[in-house]
Amino acid sequence: MQTNNNCIVIFGASGDLTHRKLIPALYNLFKFGRLNKFSVLGVARSELNDDTFREKMREALLETEETTPETLDAFCSHLYYQAVNTSDAADYGKLVPRLEELHTKYQTNGNTLYYMSTPPSLYGVIPECLAAHGLNEEKDGWKRIIVEKPFGYDEKTAQELDVQIHRFFEEHQIYRIDHYLGKETVQNLLVLRFSNGWFEPLWNRNFIDYVEITGAESIGVEERGGYYDGSGAMRDMFQNHLLQVLAMVAMEPPAIINANSMRDEVAKVMHSLRPLTQDDVEHNLVLGQYTAAEIDGKEVKGYLQEKGVPANSRTETFMALRCEIENWRWAGVPFYVRTGKRLPARVTEIVIHFKTTPHPVFSQNAPENKLIIRIQPDEAISMRFGLKKPGAGFEAKEVSMDFRYADLADEQVLTAYERLLLDAMKGDATLFARTDAVHAAWKFVQPILDYKEAGGRVHEYEAGTWGPVAAEKLIAKSGRVWRKPSGKMKKKV
Repeated sequence: MQTNNNCIVIFGASGDLTHRKLIPALYNLFKFGRLNKFSVLGVARSELNDDTFREKMREALLETEETTPETLDAFCSHLYYQAVNTSDAADYGKLVPRLEELHTKYQTNGNTLYYMSTPPSLYGVIPECLAAHGLNEEKDGWKRIIVEKPFGYDEKTAQELDVQIHRFFEEHQIYRIDHYLGKETVQNLLVLRFSNGWFEPLWNRNFIDYVEITGAESIGVEERGGYYDGSGAMRDMFQNHLLQVLAMVAMEPPAIINANSMRDEVAKVMHSLRPLTQDDVEHNLVLGQYTAAEIDGKEVKGYLQEKGVPANSRTETFMALRCEIENWRWAGVPFYVRTGKRLPARVTEIVIHFKTTPHPVFSQNAPENKLIIRIQPDEAISMRFGLKKPGAGFEAKEVSMDFRYADLADEQVLTAYERLLLDAMKGDATLFARTDAVHAAWKFVQPILDYKEAGGRVHEYEAGTWGPVAAEKLIAKSGRVWRKPSGKMKKKV
């Protein structure tokens, strides 16, 4: 029987992710009764004690969450801190008595969840240091470790990282977190497809013309220029978030709803992606970099003027790709995926474009049938179809039926980190990436990395636009167009 009674050990507890996401997520799980017997042990190099750590987390929660003094005090009483040199295996010995103390106090039976909220350079170090003190062993309760992205830097480093972690933790103990998969709309995509008899028969090459996936951000790189320049849009968004979303769109129905069956189907999609050829990276890929522009009367910097970005950087802030899945369901259906910074809206959505009727008798310009699944913000689902336009004649007009998650006023919808942390505590790995799928994703994108390394073209686009002109031409070659969404899902977007 799985239990979420445990001690959560956060490495990198003095960092931004802990303040902004992890502690607020744990607080809300506690507030809504999802956590009972638990403790949180923050670990970092900073010389803090329990009281100073609690005060810092209290301040962070007061800034971001709706709190009451009683609930806040009760939650913070579960917070502890241990200063550790995270690069020194001997120093991890300090964790042994602290964990024994906390497991005894909260009756958590040795169950421990390790969260690596650290630079990727420590992803291979921390598991080894834990193992040096037996803190990976499950003889006295389960031990699980959450790995933040990036899972490697390319195909080779991903394999090396995998080997490093697997030396000390088994695959069932490793939870590779991708917060996109924790979003309610991504999960609902599976329910929408597999629980409704009217969608699944249409979800194939016979009825779908093309699939469009957009992950757009309206901001630039902000203060993360130094980090982003070593990553780029492909590594930051496409290789992990958007490929996982693509797999959820394209996967076959699992035999049963459990982690192994679900992740089997995701891995099959990754392996079925048609390998990118040299012709693909030259003609079906567009890389871009934003330049300075005026947006809403305000001058914004170009990427090369951002803090921490080298003046001669060729790192892409935009990418668009046409790819295909070589299996029975999807053969011949193009998937168009794009992501970028400094675009007109912050929005992530999937658009299923259905084929037009063979003979549009009521109008030569009959509306295209579309299913729009908005992942963020304003999570929603919209169906677009044609009805008669009021007045004489039989001209068709596009109308929509919309559902917004905000309308579920009586339901508590967990945020991505709340859902994924709770799943990890329960031992449910369904929404976490498995090693074979991670390797398949890196193998698929390696030709893009090689193209970049060889000096592949990076187009310019003005900040506040939908990317380079070349991206419009990419999809226009087949007579199709990108949807240009706004940040809010309304009746007509």
